[in-house]
Amino acid sequence: MTTITNNTSTLLHIQNPNRPNPHPNHSISLIRSSIPTEETSITRRKLASTILAAASIGLGLSVSPIAVAESWGTKSFLKERFFEPGLSPEDAAARIKQTAEGLHSMREMLDTMSWRYVMFYIRLKSAYLSQDLKNAMVTLPEGRRPAYVKTANELIDNMAEFDYYVRTPKVYESYVFYEKTLKSIDELVTMLA
Repeated sequence: MTTITNNTSTLLHIQNPNRPNPHPNHSISLIRSSIPTEETSITRRKLASTILAAASIGLGLSVSPIAVAESWGTKSFLKERFFEPGLSPEDAAARIKQTAEGLHSMREMLDTMSWRYVMFYIRLKSAYLSQDLKNAMVTLPEGRRPAYVKTANELIDNMAEFDYYVRTPKVYESYVFYEKTLKSIDELVTMLA
């Protein structure tokens, strides 16, 4: 194991082979860094951007590493949450349609009572669905927006109830709210088409 401490002097301490080791099973080298923690974070950022740039050049991409990172999202270790890039209204509508297809294909998981996978899928989809619903609403004309908002609210409520009944697990109620969720998301997809 290595221990990294913040010290101004750089030392690499290796045990003397002539001196008997007090811990024969633990031959450990002590490494002390002279780099302060603020510089370490800046150095790590530069290293990460260099690696991304090299990867994009190696793949033949002409996109900057920052643009690549923003398009798929990155994890912020400082805030301990995921950065979710905002999608265009057309991309949000496409992701809602993709979510509808995924919810339709989930019936097999319900039939086999794979509750854990169902919960994971519902929570994953509901995490970004509200943002996508807001973004996709821009594509609709003003007259159709109230009906869209009503259906979107029903979808979110049905997904929350579906998640609740899957957690309990109550089979009949889970199927009921699964069907209600499918009905709501299918209405939204037809509105967005």
